[in-house]
Amino acid sequence: MKLIPLALAALLAAAPAFALVPINKEEHINKTLLQGFIGDAIADNCPTIEARTLRALGELNKLKNYALKQGYTSAEVRAFVTDKTEKARGKAEAAAWLATKGAVPGKPDAYCRIGEEEIAKNTLIGYLLRSTK
Repeated sequence: MKLIPLALAALLAAAPAFALVPINKEEHINKTLLQGFIGDAIADNCPTIEARTLRALGELNKLKNYALKQGYTSAEVRAFVTDKTEKARGKAEAAAWLATKGAVPGKPDAYCRIGEEEIAKNTLIGYLLRSTK
């Protein structure tokens, strides 16, 4: 009977420490940020849709709290969200996603259509936007 607790203790001691994936590879964080980048692109390219800045700030705060609970430090989170390369990557991924939906830079109709659809579907993208129609 004493062997089981000893064996468990030995296994736990031998197990590698839980390692976090790099923050720029964490799926939930990146998917949420991508939706924000998509919302920004829609608001920037559609004259009848605006960004809901306070909602976006609230979502960023939720995302920061999520990252901290996962074990990332405040410094890691801050470095990630202010990194110019990561911002460029996020904007490029947003542009690619929008292109699959028919958005073309310089042609606001598609951005407006996509934005209105996202608002109607009540997605996170839509939640971050307001139609001024």
